[in-house]
Amino acid sequence: MHKAGAPLSLGRALTSTILAHFRRAAWLGLLSLAACAPVHAPALNVPSDDARSAVASLRTAELLPAAPTAGTARYQADRQVFLATRKLQGTPRWTLAQQDVDYATPKLMGDFSCAMGVSLDAAKLPKLAALVDATSSAADASTAPAKKANQRQRPFLIDEGATCQSTAQLAKSFDYPSGHATRGWAVGLVLSELAPDRASDLLLRSRAFADSRVVCGVHNLSAIEAGAMNGASVVAVLHASEAFQTQLAAARVELADYRKTAPSNAGAQCSAEHALIEATPY
Repeated sequence: MHKAGAPLSLGRALTSTILAHFRRAAWLGLLSLAACAPVHAPALNVPSDDARSAVASLRTAELLPAAPTAGTARYQADRQVFLATRKLQGTPRWTLAQQDVDYATPKLMGDFSCAMGVSLDAAKLPKLAALVDATSSAADASTAPAKKANQRQRPFLIDEGATCQSTAQLAKSFDYPSGHATRGWAVGLVLSELAPDRASDLLLRSRAFADSRVVCGVHNLSAIEAGAMNGASVVAVLHASEAFQTQLAAARVELADYRKTAPSNAGAQCSAEHALIEATPY
């Protein structure tokens, strides 16, 4: 294991170039893959198993760039970001990263509440909750092949440093791509289709949800960038499913009706969250 203070051989200029390249790749993936197809009614739920089957043909091990390997610029960039972000321990951004660990549907919907402008209560929005469930299930299914193919170690196994959650179980699983980032981006993209007037805020929260995994110290930067590309790919494939389109239409109507009467959550708390996540933490 490298020590936290070990010198890194590659210069900052090369690292910056690599990071910029992959950020551009991630955003291009989001823009090109997330366009929606026409929707249909009436409302039917898409069981999670069906959503998982819909992405079974998605060959993520081929689609995503190979994970960084030792001695490459991307590998060194990952190390630098991990070490640099350990200073965030004990800050409000660290606290948010801890809160973002739980990504069960009710909690995840709540995480997007400020971005949506109203409180997203799974009990009051059952059709939306079912859609988030299906999207999350598909996102989870998509990561396994790429994780198995790359077998990338998590950052805390390479360099010493604090993490925002227990690593006992995480140490047994692989880093690349990030399942949290995949789920966060996939759900954020779907929510943006339902409320395009809130798209910028919703996608910013997706980015912050992924960033939280780097802040937490349990994923490398390359893993969350791959997760963004993966999440967009999942949504693109789901749009080919007529059942998913039907569910999307039902959730759109439900959410639109809900937003007409739900009180705005604009205020100090949501303003503080926006200010906290707008800046990139690395």
